[in-house]
Amino acid sequence: MIKPTPNPPETDPASPYESIDSKKLHDAAERALDHYLCPGNTRPARKPSTMYAVVADIKSEELLANACETLASARTIAHDFANLIPASQRRTLLGIAQLIMLGELAVNRALDNLELPN
Repeated sequence: MIKPTPNPPETDPASPYESIDSKKLHDAAERALDHYLCPGNTRPARKPSTMYAVVADIKSEELLANACETLASARTIAHDFANLIPASQRRTLLGIAQLIMLGELAVNRALDNLELPN
């Protein structure tokens, strides 16, 4: 009688830790599984980039004034760009410009309410 399928391959009784490379691969696989299956694990603290860092000793009025200018620039860019795109996308971009303007108004109100030291 002929078997329709071949015999299964012989299993290698060797340990998965037989070589250094297999140990490294196993450790990497464990870390990957832990990363995706155990999200509660503590991760090393991320060091924030200092390229655009706002230092702690900047005054609030300076921060608000800078935010107001940044929002005004973003609104101008959005309005200028809205003139270059089709009507359906233009409406979306003008809506974004209005949201930027609302943020700018809020920052301006905060600047108005800010009590400056005498």
